Amino acid sequence: MAIYRDQEIECMSREDMKKLQDERLAAQVKHVYENVKYYRDLMDEKGVKPEDVKSTDDLHKLPFLTKSDLRDAYPYGLLAKPLSECVRIQSTSGTTGKRVVAFYTQHDIDLWEECCARAIVAAGGTNEDVCQVCYGYGLFTGGPGLNGGSHKVGCLTLPMSSGNTERQITFMRDLGATILCCTPSYAAYIGETLHDMGYTTDDINLKAGIFGAEPWTEEMRRSIEKSLGIKAYDIYGLTETSGPGVAFECSEQTGMHINEDHFIPEIINPDTGEVLPDGEVGELVFTSITKEAFPLLRYRTRDLCVLSRKKCSCGRTLIKMSKPMGRSDDMLIIRGVNVFPSQIETVLIEQGYSPNYLIEVDRVNNTDTLDISVEMNPEQFSDKMKDMQEQEKALALAIKTMLGINPKVHLVSPKSIVRSEGKAVRVIDRRKLHD
Repeated sequence: MAIYRDQEIECMSREDMKKLQDERLAAQVKHVYENVKYYRDLMDEKGVKPEDVKSTDDLHKLPFLTKSDLRDAYPYGLLAKPLSECVRIQSTSGTTGKRVVAFYTQHDIDLWEECCARAIVAAGGTNEDVCQVCYGYGLFTGGPGLNGGSHKVGCLTLPMSSGNTERQITFMRDLGATILCCTPSYAAYIGETLHDMGYTTDDINLKAGIFGAEPWTEEMRRSIEKSLGIKAYDIYGLTETSGPGVAFECSEQTGMHINEDHFIPEIINPDTGEVLPDGEVGELVFTSITKEAFPLLRYRTRDLCVLSRKKCSCGRTLIKMSKPMGRSDDMLIIRGVNVFPSQIETVLIEQGYSPNYLIEVDRVNNTDTLDISVEMNPEQFSDKMKDMQEQEKALALAIKTMLGINPKVHLVSPKSIVRSEGKAVRVIDRRKLHD
């Protein structure tokens, strides 16, 4: 039987959820218009007044916000509450440019931690569990969000942060950690290190993992589940909308339930801004309807995904978003072909290779080049040059079949690609340096 953190909300009827969203949206638009000059100017420019937005049906009337707006308004231009009522900031990792700073009242933090608590409960967490949080702490939202959510659930919380992987495993074993929270690439590394230390899944008590903050494939999920002996759950969020916990996966693992009582999702055509129906791939847009200090209306995430209202076996009625299929702004276009790193990762894992790889794109004589370095597993290594060349050729062919373009594949020795304890760096695009 499914266990919920807040059954009334998580299993609410569509009619009741829409009514709740309508009320909160109307109040939020008024709050933002009256307190955020930057957004008021955008609304005035579009000829929209708060009274024009009475329900979610009117959402399309509002202007979008983008990351460049957040940078333009840095640091206080989008603040909707006096600084005296704010108790914390968090900041983005800066992986796509200048950092963005988000503000929180105590109420904002309480709601955010509740969202993370829902994710932990959906993964089977109770106050009997030991939750090991290996997301980064500090400005990054991963650690503080899951740490707070773990406290709300009543788990014994191990606030490990990332790094010092052997110590992570020692604590994991000594304290009987049952739930692991970190990036998927770090989970894969913990699994690798666990086995390198001579342990097996019988030596740890983990039952579940809550992984997010970077794209990962179904193939990587299965690989992590096998190496750690767990069920791996996805979690989604952005610093701009609070942090992890905007959406979370249940035991069905067919997408992440969005906490619709706090965030209204839309899918748009990234080129035209047109709102698309459920089931179509497009850019995910979020409107925060409960945040006080830093409420963003129609924020363009740049993540490409699909929304679904298909009935879920877990009993939750919250709309689902698919795992992001890439980003509309960091998608690679190589020789005119759209390429997502996740496509390459899928091929690697299907072919039995490690999920540790590096994609390097360059432009030589006006032609794009695609080089992919892939770590071998020890059993794949051969000291015969011919064997290695045959393996590289076979893998390059499999990737070409997936992408439609020829890559140059380089098989490299195990552990030779630098491991990441935060967000994994998978792509180096050198074209930007001299275009």
